[in-house]
Amino acid sequence: MADVEFKEVLVDLADASARAEILLLSPSILVPCLTYEGSKIWDTLAIGEFLNELRPEKYLLPKDIKQRAHCRSISGEIHSGFNALRSAMPMNLKGHFPKFKLWSKAQQDTDRICAIWKECLNMYGGPFLFGDLTLADAMYAPVVTRFKTYDVKLDRVCENYRDQILDWAPLRDWTMEALQEEEAIEELEVEF
Repeated sequence: MADVEFKEVLVDLADASARAEILLLSPSILVPCLTYEGSKIWDTLAIGEFLNELRPEKYLLPKDIKQRAHCRSISGEIHSGFNALRSAMPMNLKGHFPKFKLWSKAQQDTDRICAIWKECLNMYGGPFLFGDLTLADAMYAPVVTRFKTYDVKLDRVCENYRDQILDWAPLRDWTMEALQEEEAIEELEVEF
């Protein structure tokens, strides 16, 4: 998206000794963390803003000031919100739960996400939230994978957007790499 070369470091989060390793990589113990020329950036929004400044010609944020503000708003909303959805549907690229039933708060989060998607696709013409691919699409990619894992029923517009993101080459490549990882997080290996 920003055409920035990077090296991914895998850390076994289930390993108690990994905390020391993570501290060396990320002072907040949060992932992801980007190290660029000795500087550490560990918040997804901060990383996105940094990449936008590093590669302004890639327009990770829309050119128009009002669209940029809208993009930041919905990116912030997914970044800090939708906790019921996150609790109900943990990230699990290897799982598939076709009979999963959303509880009401998670359904409310799902409905809000779909409303955001439909509003943006309608306002900016698609195929991505702001027409062209932006930071907002990257921010919503993890929830797109959750919708696939938990077989969340979506209307046609949201289903098409979900499929567009799932077909985005960097996400497709990242997913394939993740599926090849041998370590599993046991808490996520449950049947619903």
